[in-house]
Amino acid sequence: MNSISLHKAHLKKLLRVALFFLLYLQRAQAQDIPSNLQADPKAIVSTDDARFTVLTPRLVRMEWAPAKGFDDHASFVVVNRKLSVPDFKQKQENGWLTITTSELELAYKIGSGEFTSENLKIRYLKSDSVNWVPGKKQKYNLGGTLRTLDGADGDFSRFTNRKLQLEDGLLSRDGWFFLSDSSSLRLDNSEWPWVFKKDRKGQDWYFMGYGNDYKSALFDFSLIAGKVPMIPRYAFGYWWSRYWSYSDNELRTLVGYMKRMQIPLDVLVVDMDWHRQGWTGWSWNKSLFPDPAAFLDWTNKSNLKTTLNLHPADGVGGHEDDYIPFTTAMGLDTAGRKTAPFLVSDKKYMTSLFNTILRPMENKGVDFWWLDWQQWPNDKKITNLSNTWWLNYVFYTEMQKNRDTRPMLYHRWGGLGNHRYQVGFSGDTFISWNSLEYQPYFTNTASNVLYSYWSHDIGGHQFRGGERAMDPELYTRWVQYGVFSPILRTHSTKNGDIKKELWNYSQTYLNAQVDAIRLRYSLVPYIYTMSRNTYTNAIALCRPMYYDYPANNEAYSFSRQYMFGDNMLISPVGSASEEGYSKVKVWLPAGNDWYEWHTGTMLKGGRVYERSFSIDEYPVYIKAGSVIPMYNDKVDNLDKNPENIVLGIYPGGSGSFDLYEDNGNDKAYDKEHAITSITSKVNGNETVINIAGAKGTYKDMPSKRQYHLKLYGSEIPQKVVVNGKDLPLSQNASSENWSYNGKDLSLNIFLPIASNKKTMQVTVVYNRQQDLNLHNGLVEKFKRLSEITSEIKSLDNGIYLPEALGVTEETNRMLEYSPAKFNDLIRRFNENYPKLPDVIKSIKSIGAENQNRLIKKLQYNQGI
Repeated sequence: MNSISLHKAHLKKLLRVALFFLLYLQRAQAQDIPSNLQADPKAIVSTDDARFTVLTPRLVRMEWAPAKGFDDHASFVVVNRKLSVPDFKQKQENGWLTITTSELELAYKIGSGEFTSENLKIRYLKSDSVNWVPGKKQKYNLGGTLRTLDGADGDFSRFTNRKLQLEDGLLSRDGWFFLSDSSSLRLDNSEWPWVFKKDRKGQDWYFMGYGNDYKSALFDFSLIAGKVPMIPRYAFGYWWSRYWSYSDNELRTLVGYMKRMQIPLDVLVVDMDWHRQGWTGWSWNKSLFPDPAAFLDWTNKSNLKTTLNLHPADGVGGHEDDYIPFTTAMGLDTAGRKTAPFLVSDKKYMTSLFNTILRPMENKGVDFWWLDWQQWPNDKKITNLSNTWWLNYVFYTEMQKNRDTRPMLYHRWGGLGNHRYQVGFSGDTFISWNSLEYQPYFTNTASNVLYSYWSHDIGGHQFRGGERAMDPELYTRWVQYGVFSPILRTHSTKNGDIKKELWNYSQTYLNAQVDAIRLRYSLVPYIYTMSRNTYTNAIALCRPMYYDYPANNEAYSFSRQYMFGDNMLISPVGSASEEGYSKVKVWLPAGNDWYEWHTGTMLKGGRVYERSFSIDEYPVYIKAGSVIPMYNDKVDNLDKNPENIVLGIYPGGSGSFDLYEDNGNDKAYDKEHAITSITSKVNGNETVINIAGAKGTYKDMPSKRQYHLKLYGSEIPQKVVVNGKDLPLSQNASSENWSYNGKDLSLNIFLPIASNKKTMQVTVVYNRQQDLNLHNGLVEKFKRLSEITSEIKSLDNGIYLPEALGVTEETNRMLEYSPAKFNDLIRRFNENYPKLPDVIKSIKSIGAENQNRLIKKLQYNQGI
């Protein structure tokens, strides 16, 4: 080979090396910032040292940095900037840059330096009243949430002796939100992104204008700040928790009682006494749990998910079982067995903690962790790093990396961005009506920062002073509120007088509590579908009324009531009863009528009502015509989706529902799930219900399904037709027939077991020649009349019950025995009921005082 050939070969080699080096640099640069953190270049408008990113029509990022030193790392709040580029226009005129979307107009004076009120302004184009410049203060923020309710007695802190003050939220009646992300800590781009300190100069701001379109604002924020992850289905079940030095034996006995009493249970919370020595501990207390692996094997076989309490602040001491493996992994000197101080910002420390201590316990059956940080607020090395915020991030993302099951964490609110770490533990509230009255408002408002899953100590944590026993009415109402809150978890401090096991209460309260918990389980298909809506659209299960009715002042003043998903409105009981009935003032919005579930009363929307409820009733209002999917009463844990589904069809019009289902505890839910669409259409004297075949699939999906259609507030039909075939009437609830329940005035249709992919059509034909006025509280009247007649018999053992009273009381049963007489029976009941006060007055043996009391009971909630 001549010198020219050698030179060419050498040159080619150099070119290959150079090309390789360039490709390496490109890859390195691409890996430096993950692609989801870098906005599409088409969304960016730059001028001098300012950069503007149009993220959505309502949301813009505004940066000013010397020498264009912009930063695209993930912050603690913002984790995504790669969004679809919305339509916008830009122009430069008279020294100003103007960017216009369909909803915002931003103007910046070119070359004027840092953003100020003189060189930057934004208009919200859909409302003349929404204009913003830097430094402008909001007047009407709707609130966010707090780190904890420790020491709270209602909205007052007995620890600090002042009223609680919520942090600001994303939503305000001012119609805009501003976030300064300039000083927010950043995450590096390692495989497990970690906090790092970096000196940054300049401004990194986000502005969102939304007017009163609150739902769009929350959704837009979730695009940049991350979705609210789906929590496992089991988390919507009943959690048993108590600060108590439970032993293996005691917990088995407790669970045994619950099973015998048919009380469903999904989560067993074991507080700090599971471990040895003090607040911090990482080793099982063998005097209480002699064989931890066997105990966890029992919880798993019992379909119980187990969580253990952690107070990690004291570090890993020399007395711990896994001290040597941990300190060896850390590279520490094990001589003298000195405590390894806790430092959550130390990646090696936390990695070693999980690898040598926590994950081995998870592998034996601990399903998730209850973190309880109560010590110094900020990290000892990174002074502006919140320990609460960072613990949430570290524990959740570690589970996300290393588990096949769905990660879940149970801790306190750490600040904006913590919605990505799911379930909040609200802390140690005082046991009082004040606390129960405040918690609905607190829970609803947290959705304004996407913190959708607060878990309260149902029943309260500690006595205020002097009490020696739980108030049974207060506890029952708290359990009922828990049914319609994100997480149903009873808990209390270590006090033998605080007893929350249901069997400690008299029969009336016990029945109401058990019924409430079973109602929670029946509603899980509806609740779980709404949790998917939270994941997809950033709208919480429990949300303030102004999300759906932003133009109504009542939506802001009735701050305790809330929408429970899309179809239910809850107005919680928050005060003690009077003469056995709790009074509740409720605003029912216009646009549709509302069915008061427990009384069977249809109420007109657009009005405020005062309603009364006995201890076994609760203020639950269903949008007229709604379809609500439910489980039957055979479901006592939420490990799997059962084959049987109840479809509640509510009176007042047509409706529809898309039932969402997935595996319940895997991470594939984004792609692996099924949707079953149900419609109910009223047309004259017919109601036609269509159940589409399930679309999609997921692991362990039932291949067959049996539907039970429950039409509330229904009269007896002329006939029921399923897929063209007439279904027979039967008094026995079984496959392929229909029956009638006079107690709750419901038509019950049992469809044949079939493939879940099969389409089903049900036509119910009525004879509606007269208005029977079925929705005037008949369900409640039946119930109270039965209670009254039973009480009359108790007051005078020898009484001969007046025929008019006895016959009227038995109407609900006669509806089942003689369906052909349905119209006559209802008409006779409506005629007789107003006459019953005179009938009761005629029973002299029970005395005037009892007569008046029973008549008053008869007339509650009348005269709507």
